[in-house]
Amino acid sequence: MNYGGVSLKRKNVLLFSDFGIDDFVAVIFAFFSEDINIVGIVADYGNVSREDAVRNAAYLSELTGEDPPIFSGAVLPLTGDVPVFYPDVHGVEGLGPIIPALENSNDMFENFDEFKKLIEKFENDILIVNVGRLSSLAAAFILYPSLMNKVSDFYIMGGAFNAPGNVTPVAEANFYGDPYAANVVFANAPKKIHVFPLDVTMSAIVTPALIDTLDAYYQKVQNKVGLILKPMVDYYYNFYKQAYPGISGSPLHDLVTLWALLDGADVQYQDVPVKIITAKGEAFGQSIGDFRNFLSKDKMKYPIHRIAVQFNYSNFIRTFYEIMTNHKTAPS
Repeated sequence: MNYGGVSLKRKNVLLFSDFGIDDFVAVIFAFFSEDINIVGIVADYGNVSREDAVRNAAYLSELTGEDPPIFSGAVLPLTGDVPVFYPDVHGVEGLGPIIPALENSNDMFENFDEFKKLIEKFENDILIVNVGRLSSLAAAFILYPSLMNKVSDFYIMGGAFNAPGNVTPVAEANFYGDPYAANVVFANAPKKIHVFPLDVTMSAIVTPALIDTLDAYYQKVQNKVGLILKPMVDYYYNFYKQAYPGISGSPLHDLVTLWALLDGADVQYQDVPVKIITAKGEAFGQSIGDFRNFLSKDKMKYPIHRIAVQFNYSNFIRTFYEIMTNHKTAPS
């Protein structure tokens, strides 16, 4: 894709995902995009079990004809707690009403450490985008710290800094699901992480009218990848309009995180110290950013990361529509 007449290089992405509905939409968006190149997928527990996440990633590969290597990530959090899944949000299989026509084959994917080859291949030219729990990414930091220095950037969907949480009053699901892992990642990242919290992702609303318009287009051109969009997002929206009365559409948290990779994306960030609460109690999983404008000793205690605080919604929606209606099609 060209911006201002200048041809821009594709972004190589290693995606960590728990493959619920918004994850799936985000990856379809990347598939249609000419600027994002998903070179590998780490599928782990979160919205669904690891087994289902691996299966959903394989289903996506079959559907799109794209074949990035799939790596099997974490089964449970570093806390040792039994994961809680969210079928009311994402459906029993993670894709709303869609039942992937694939058998679970998790035994084939005990291969987490093989992702190292990708980072070595694309050394200093690969981004890690994590849109699920951070357990697998934390394991990478614990096991392969020098390898993480070869990653050019990190983008994470998670946290709630100046907004309510979606699991507890103060905690967002990805951080609440494994705050120990979030703490490992934020404390040990070799560079500032780009963080997309609920503060901004709850505003990444895609309306039913836009989904209907896209569906009409996919019906016309018979794009089988696009045709799964409406049933998934309609299911997702049914949850949100019950949980958040008056909401005008579906907040696609993971989509806006991948959209932010594009050179034309308009996002404002603030560099602030970040702390993740790991102590059991009412604040468990809370993400705290020190947004105060004055210097203090407290601000020296915690690692500084780049928190998204605002984005250009019209730019986001326009780009989403343009990319989702480009003429790239999956094999029939």
